[in-house]
Amino acid sequence: MKKFKFQLETLLKVTRMKKEDAEVKFAEVSRRLEEQKEQLQLLINEMEQGQRDYENISQEGTRVTIGRLMSYNRFFAWKREQIEIQRGIILQTRGEKQKKLKILMEVMTYLKSIEQLKEKRLREYNEQVMFEEQKFLDELGLQLTMRARREAAS
Repeated sequence: MKKFKFQLETLLKVTRMKKEDAEVKFAEVSRRLEEQKEQLQLLINEMEQGQRDYENISQEGTRVTIGRLMSYNRFFAWKREQIEIQRGIILQTRGEKQKKLKILMEVMTYLKSIEQLKEKRLREYNEQVMFEEQKFLDELGLQLTMRARREAAS
């Protein structure tokens, strides 16, 4: 009997490559999201450091000039704006991550169905091979029995 050949082997290979590609893209967007979260934390830390600096100046009892007060005010407004922008970027990247995850899950489901089909076809092939072998052995046994009867009758 011929060797087992899965007709959809090429499709299986292509789907595996698509899965690997989807995994890479998902990992990239996950890494980018983590980097953006770190950037947000850095901005928040800078804002908090600015607030501590402002409180230290206020508590020292030194005179705070309007120029210095306006500088801190601009700095805090600028940092708040940066933080909001960064939060928007994180939100956008989370959405992108969800899309990549959905694509990955779809490809994995499709790949699993093809692999299950291959396993089913392999089982069917093995059953057919076993059937053919059993048929051959039965015929061989029948021939040997017939030959033994003829020899016993002679």
